[in-house]
Amino acid sequence: MSARPKIRLYVDHPLKAGQSVPVSRDQANYLFNVMRLRAGAEIALFNGRDGEWRAEVAQAAKRGGALVCEAQTAPQMMPPDLWLLFAPIKKARTDFIVEKATEMGAARICPVQTDFTNSDRIRQDRLQAHAVEAAEQCGGTYVPPVDDLRPLARVLDDWPEDRTLIFADEGAAGRASASLPSSPAAILIGPEGGFSDGERARLSALPFVATIPLGPRILRADTAAVAALTLWQSASGDWR
Repeated sequence: MSARPKIRLYVDHPLKAGQSVPVSRDQANYLFNVMRLRAGAEIALFNGRDGEWRAEVAQAAKRGGALVCEAQTAPQMMPPDLWLLFAPIKKARTDFIVEKATEMGAARICPVQTDFTNSDRIRQDRLQAHAVEAAEQCGGTYVPPVDDLRPLARVLDDWPEDRTLIFADEGAAGRASASLPSSPAAILIGPEGGFSDGERARLSALPFVATIPLGPRILRADTAAVAALTLWQSASGDWR
């Protein structure tokens, strides 16, 4: 059997033995111009539903091509039922949060606008593309959806009460850490300026919210996201 291909590509197409998969113009540029693959080369494909498949390049051209699935190389691996809610920060650091959340097994990524959020808009399509690239690189077979930016107040209004919202409160730094609830759950990380008094009061009063500290020091927003995801995965997720 052939070795597992090193190049992985996310496709929005069914995958099964003998299935032909079209190659878009951007994918063709990456595969055939950047990576210099030719007909007969093998790559790994995944679509978030059918696991990972080894595929052979059947046609290679500058603006398109075709791949043919040969055999499944990994089953579909769904992440734990954990969402990440975060307030967008500077562009590069927001990209970092999306990439690391994907690598660390978040099932859904939800940008939220808080009272102190610096940005009032995001490029949802660009952040989704970062999630795809992160999944391609980390060996995952699932790409978490990245929601468009929504006000935190509206998100809380529509919150499913069977899902625990883990509120990583910078104001709780130094307090004893509480146990982390299992799935379904979500983690909420605030912006650079933290949460407002009004937001903190509302979150503390909601029955589905569990407030936790993240150690004795106040963390940067991107560091806090990684730390909270790591703690939850270690305690309740698929890292155990």
